[in-house]
Amino acid sequence: MAAEAARQAVSPSGPDRGSLTAPVRRARSANFTGWLLASPLAVVLLVFLILPIAMIVAVSFWSATEFTIVPDFSFENYEFLFGSPVTYRVFLNTFKYALITWAATLLIGFTVAYFLAFHVRSQGWQTVLFLLCTIPFWTSNIIRMISWIPFLGRNGLANSALISWGVIDEPLEWLLFSDFSVILAFVHLYTLFMVVPIFNTMMRIDRSLIEAANDAGASGWQILWNVIIPLCKPGIMIGTIFVVTLVMGDFITVRFMSGSQSANVGRLISNDIALLQYPSAAATAVVLLCTVLIVIGIMLRFVDIRKEL
Repeated sequence: MAAEAARQAVSPSGPDRGSLTAPVRRARSANFTGWLLASPLAVVLLVFLILPIAMIVAVSFWSATEFTIVPDFSFENYEFLFGSPVTYRVFLNTFKYALITWAATLLIGFTVAYFLAFHVRSQGWQTVLFLLCTIPFWTSNIIRMISWIPFLGRNGLANSALISWGVIDEPLEWLLFSDFSVILAFVHLYTLFMVVPIFNTMMRIDRSLIEAANDAGASGWQILWNVIIPLCKPGIMIGTIFVVTLVMGDFITVRFMSGSQSANVGRLISNDIALLQYPSAAATAVVLLCTVLIVIGIMLRFVDIRKEL
């Protein structure tokens, strides 16, 4: 009898089989349901993200002549790209635009977000002022960018005002069709991408931390540097990723605001496409994508932005 009871206890057909397999069945069902719910998003990512990138990578190894594109495997495009000094100057120019624009948008965006989060007490006024910041984004980027041309031109409003005030004797040539105008347009276009994540992070800061620092005798600058800025690092990093990636991939702003006198990587890709040099454009796009991913990877090593996602 004891041996029979032992066999029933360990036998798969024992009385506890259903109770042992029920959690496993529920886990498998939940796992299948999760995969089923995620499948539409996975299909979208596959069709609209992974496949296009894979196609660009494949085309980057093709060859091109004046009349045809040869679908073979060759490193010719990358050899030409890395062997040309123009490539390094263009990439350096792109990093220059990205760095200066990032610094300007961070300063402006942090100031605006700090004012809205800590100096505007009414939630209604916060909403109104935040929507006021978005008004320029109700129009096209190209329209907002081109609107600077009559303002910064030789006979534009800026030069006319400076001459009438006696600040300058003759119009300033560097206001338009220069690096200054390109960076000014970038700052105008992308500052809101820095304001939004920083403001969102600041609104999550526990105000009791600031009160405790104030009660401990910390000055305003000490509270800003030791309390607010460290807690805003995830938002700053998210805004940085937005601004840097948008500036490095932009080409139309550099073309219009520099008067075709300057170039960045996006402009290089645009020129290759205009000349029907698709393999060369694809190789440049792959290098740009890898560069952006490396920059983002380096930034993510310092701050965990999953707290904001």
